[in-house]
Formats: sequence, structure tokens, C-alpha cells
Amino acid sequence: MSERRLVHVVLAALLTVGGLGAASAFPASAARPAPERALTAASPKPASDSIVAAMSRDLGLTRKQAETRLASEKAASALDPKARRIAADAYAGSWYDATRGRLAVALTANAPTATVRAIEAAGADVRTVARSARELEAVKARIDRLPAPSGVSSWRVDPRANTVVVDIVRGRRADNDVRRFLSRARKAGPVTVGTVSAAPRTFAAGTVGGDPYYTGNVRCSIGFSVYGGFVTAGHCGQPGAGVSGWDRSYMGTFQGSSFPDNDYAWVSVGSGWWTVPVVLGWGQVSDQLVRGSNVAPPGSSICRSGSTSHWHCGTVLALNETVNYSQGAVHEVTKTSVCAEPGDSGGSFISGDQAQGVTSGGWGNCSGGGETWFQPVNETLNRYGLTLHKA
Repeated sequence: MSERRLVHVVLAALLTVGGLGAASAFPASAARPAPERALTAASPKPASDSIVAAMSRDLGLTRKQAETRLASEKAASALDPKARRIAADAYAGSWYDATRGRLAVALTANAPTATVRAIEAAGADVRTVARSARELEAVKARIDRLPAPSGVSSWRVDPRANTVVVDIVRGRRADNDVRRFLSRARKAGPVTVGTVSAAPRTFAAGTVGGDPYYTGNVRCSIGFSVYGGFVTAGHCGQPGAGVSGWDRSYMGTFQGSSFPDNDYAWVSVGSGWWTVPVVLGWGQVSDQLVRGSNVAPPGSSICRSGSTSHWHCGTVLALNETVNYSQGAVHEVTKTSVCAEPGDSGGSFISGDQAQGVTSGGWGNCSGGGETWFQPVNETLNRYGLTLHKA
């Protein structure tokens, strides 16, 4: 047994002794840590301590501001489903208001006074808008059926603006095919046009030296451990494709995959590989334990781990967006201000200790900045009947 492989076994044993329970298969993304990082994963600091450095770097926060924000975001995420139920047909969207540190819930003008009071009593702020979330989602669904040219980056419901926003690649708005798309989109309902710096792309990469997992000549990153394997991006491999780990040893097989339309996949693992509920911090922060998958609302801070650019943080910009890659549109993804680079595809998006999704694609890089979309993890779990491996 090689020295590196021995380190992996020690890490798994430490995690099990630390109360994480029996593990079934070890993911490639958790197979890389050096011995000192194994000890960190065995006794992790609370999330509010361990991601403070990355949040300070990427969000410009002090330690106290980062800790306060993490706590208020956790409360907002827990409150969000309750607020949606109370709002019922008057619901028009919700988001995390970083200025006030509270959940904001948009309601239509005809919302009963009792509904407004109940949401405020629960701890959220109420905003009054003209259109319900159901109306705007219907508009977006009609736009989803339109063929989109390459000059169109993405489109989404923006609850804060109470409209559907269509983002166009800078310098392409005058293209005839873009103008035709916008004309048809406006017929579907209220549309606002935004601009992004570059066209979105997926973040798979050709084979290079380094961590994570490989399929053919493509390198991607592991998302989250599930019992029996891990979830990752669909564009990284097709069902039946074999997968090797960071050391090029065989680790498993793609069991399910969907791309485009969706961008999710899951890989079954064996051959001595185990799974643990850990997201790598790459020495920049402590390795993070995964304790659940509650959805972080727009405005929340979020961090990403990937095999190329490692650990970076930003905020959730939008839920349920449609992104238009050259291979075709992918629906119901989440947009973030976090950067990513080729090879980061499939990697983990996490908010506090809650799994959010796997890296799909974006534009830009981690030197000049950019935006990245992720495929929500809960949809992948539900699609394949998988169980997230939690601490």
C-alpha cells in the first residue's frame, strides 16, 4: 500500500472514530489530503470559523461580519420554506437581504393582512410587488421553449425586480438572432435585459496533473458523497463510462447522467474507495463537514471547492435560472458570483455546512472574476433516489 493510500485509510478511520458512522466508498476529492489535513477533517472547526478567511477575501468581510452573516443566513434558509407556505398564492419570491441580515419575502398587493403579519411575525421582511412568483415562472417557462442563440447567456425570474431578466453577452445585443429572441421573449411577459461579459461554458478540462477524477481525457471534480458513490456534473461523463481517481486507479462507473437540459450525474464507487461527508478546503480553510442540503436563498453567501481553482466564495445571485451553453440550454440551475475554471466542473457548492449543488459552468476565471452556475444537489438526489452522506 502506497504512503498516500495509507493516508487516505487513516483519514477514513479518524472520521469514523469521530462519530461520522460507517462509510461505504471514499471519493477521489477526499482522497488527496496530506496527513495534517486528515487531522483537520477529523476534528473540524465550526463552519463559521473555518470559512471566515475565504469570505473575508472574496466578500470583503471582517471576521465578526462573516460570523454574523453565516448565522443570519442559516436562520433565513430555515425560515424560507415556512414563509412560502404562509404566503401561498400571494408568494412572489424571497431572498436574503444582506443589509438587514434578514429574509425578505415579496408578496402581491392582494395578499391578506393576516398573511403579511404572519410572515413578519415569523421574522421576515415583506415587500409588495405587482406579480406573483407563479406568474413570472409561467413567463420563464414560455421563454424556455424558445430556441436561444449563442449571444443569449441566460434567463431567470428576479424576485427583487419582479420581472424575468434575460442576460445578453456584451456586444451581441444588436445581433439579428438576439434581437429576434428578445422580441419573442417580451411577448411572453415582462422582461428586463441585462448584460454579461462573456458567453457561459462548462468547466471540464483536458487531462492535466493534479487531483480529482478522470473519465477518458476529461478531468472534473467530485461534488458530494452519497451512499454508494458521489454526485457530479452530467457533462463530465455518460452512463457506463469508467472513472479513475487522482492516482489514476480505477474507482467506479457513471450510473446516470443528464446533459444538456440538466447537468447532473452520479458515479458508483468501489475498488477500495470510500465515501465521507467532507468537502475539501485545500489548505485555505478547514475541510468542511456536510450536515444537510437546505437551500440557501438568493443573497446568501456560498463557497465552492474544485480541483483547479480550489476554494472560492461569493453570493447566490438567482435560483431556477436557465443557462444557454453551446451544447444546449440547462434549466433550473442556480447562479452565483463565485469564480471557477476548467477542471472545477462537478465540484461542491456549499453554504455553511449545507450542500447546495455541483459546479456546472460559467464565464470568466479566478484571476479576473466571473460568474458560475451550479446544478442543485437535491434535484440530483431525488432523480436517482440517492441519499446524501451527512455528518
